[in-house]
Amino acid sequence: MSLEQNRKITPFLTFNREQWAALRKSVPLKLTEQDLKPLLGFNEELSLEEVRTIYLPLARLINYYIEENLKRQAVLHKFLGVEAPKVPYIISIAGSVSVGKSTSARILQALLSHYPHDRKVDLITTDGFLYPLATLQEKQLLKRKGFPESYDIHRLVQFVADIKSGKREVKAPIYSHLTYDIIPNEFNIVDQPDIVILEGLNVLQSGMNYPSSPHNVFVSDFVDFSIYVDADEALLKEWYIYRFLKFRRSAFSDPNSYFHHYSRLSEEEAIHTASTIWDEINGLNLKQNILPSRERANLILEKGHNHEIQTVKLRK
Repeated sequence: MSLEQNRKITPFLTFNREQWAALRKSVPLKLTEQDLKPLLGFNEELSLEEVRTIYLPLARLINYYIEENLKRQAVLHKFLGVEAPKVPYIISIAGSVSVGKSTSARILQALLSHYPHDRKVDLITTDGFLYPLATLQEKQLLKRKGFPESYDIHRLVQFVADIKSGKREVKAPIYSHLTYDIIPNEFNIVDQPDIVILEGLNVLQSGMNYPSSPHNVFVSDFVDFSIYVDADEALLKEWYIYRFLKFRRSAFSDPNSYFHHYSRLSEEEAIHTASTIWDEINGLNLKQNILPSRERANLILEKGHNHEIQTVKLRK
């Protein structure tokens, strides 16, 4: 087999923006500019055109998958002769720090909540399953926050297993980006929604990332459809530094912020600090743990400048 032939072997179908946008068909856009603003991340300015081009075709595709999933469940329960419990359809969204996966998750939540009919769609971030700050300090893992070992993976897997089994009122811990810690005794309650969107760095990771895990079942084993939001690392670092500078002028200025001391940095110092954090923590985690999970996704959204999706890759 020639090198050229080998390059063509891929488990994905690849679409440019125009090709993907054509797959929207008749899916209506119910969001307005006013609806979109609160869904955007701190350093993103996506337009309704991006929603039309990328997210409406994606909502259409996912809706087809959900319909087929419901039919498959009905067949299984008919075969087993048991009453079918209400089991949420789980969508995971992975990607690097600063890539905008939270924005993708919120836009998808807004669209799927009303297409093709009203549905209950819960959005949960895996940040809530990080170990508390005191535990990270005790384990000397502060500089490894976001790495696999900084998560209570057993609790996270149990959470996903519970909601996938149809259990009522499953609790998800809440993480505060202000205090950089888990909020004590506060939870999001997941009570048999139609869809759960699970967003985080680690939702596609497997046993390779958690070699010391006491079990061999992971979050990805319970996910019905997985998305990886991708971008070149140079762009990711640029977006991270830009976000850090914006936080320095806003959230970091809050005396209650864990990062309040960064608000006193000069712009030059802030750029150097953010660049160092990226190189020593976020960039390292991307290369070691996050990026290797990309090819496990059902769909890859590849971003270019200005956070616009340039290419969509769909698993065959």
